[in-house]
Amino acid sequence: MKTQSHEVLVKQQEYLSRQRDAIAYRMKKLSAKQVDVNKKTNVLKEKIKKKYADMKRVLDEDLSITLTQLEMETEATERIIEEHIESCYALTQHIDQQISELSTSQQKQPGQDKDTETEERISATLKHTDPELIHMDEFKNEQLLSLTINLLLFIRSQVPVTKKLFQSYASEVVLDPNSAHPKLIVSPEGDSVTYTDTWQEVPENAARFDTTLNAVSREGFREGRHYWEVLVDGKTYWELGLTYPSIPRKGSEEHCWLGRGADSWCVEYFNGWYNAWHRGAAHELTHVQGRAFQRIGVFSSAPGGLVCFLGAETMTPLYCFCTGTFTDRLLQAVCPGHDNQGTNWKPLEIVDASRSRPTL
Repeated sequence: MKTQSHEVLVKQQEYLSRQRDAIAYRMKKLSAKQVDVNKKTNVLKEKIKKKYADMKRVLDEDLSITLTQLEMETEATERIIEEHIESCYALTQHIDQQISELSTSQQKQPGQDKDTETEERISATLKHTDPELIHMDEFKNEQLLSLTINLLLFIRSQVPVTKKLFQSYASEVVLDPNSAHPKLIVSPEGDSVTYTDTWQEVPENAARFDTTLNAVSREGFREGRHYWEVLVDGKTYWELGLTYPSIPRKGSEEHCWLGRGADSWCVEYFNGWYNAWHRGAAHELTHVQGRAFQRIGVFSSAPGGLVCFLGAETMTPLYCFCTGTFTDRLLQAVCPGHDNQGTNWKPLEIVDASRSRPTL
């Protein structure tokens, strides 16, 4: 009996030892993955930095060429002006000499005739050195300035580059009124949600949140890359993000709140403070505390397992979650928040992310 019991213990020890080795190998593989991710990211960052350095060099070279051309044109104009000044100065010297000579002559021979040659020289010099004959090509200069303005506008239309990229992933979001808490009003188009103190008479169903002030989209997505934006301007409290359909919707359990469980991700704003939530852990966004963004962008990448939040006007990164691989369909989710002592009555509005413009 003892021998049998001993064999069981040995087998159990051998089994646990193998499992420990397997987990240790997994840790080694994860560490290698971490190194690989950092290496690839650093390579990409260096390539992007080089391209930005190339752009800066091109712009610096163009600036140098443009300013040199203007300087050469100015130098040429200044040379002709200086030549005219020298001509006038030489003539004044000649006139002074003539005045001196005339003064002496008058004492000896009164009534001497005028010097016709000097008069002709004066007339020719005044005509030749007239400042009104010297012009800057204002029209050409305005064209040059216009081209630089157009270049600036074009660059601004292309940056931030993340905006151009994410706009190509813009997805339509239509909120599902059947999912909305009874104190929320979803617009007929499904593009906004508003909090009200009045409990709406709505049919009860399994999809409806009955405690948390949430609403989710009608359609979701399982793959690809998606980007959407929400207008939050003028609000003092809101939450928005992504969730699996499995998020709890009934009762007062904390997992009904966005980001409190393993099946949702969100950013929360309350009275000037931002937090990113997932699995019940709050990540304080200290780098943007006190800022009031007008629009919040949400980007998700199924290939990368990413959920990213941004201040959409400037494409300011707020926070990114990586889940590795999404295990279910993702729904867009919003919470307009309660009235917050009368300061939070405005709706959350879904905006067309493909057309919105950043503020630089």
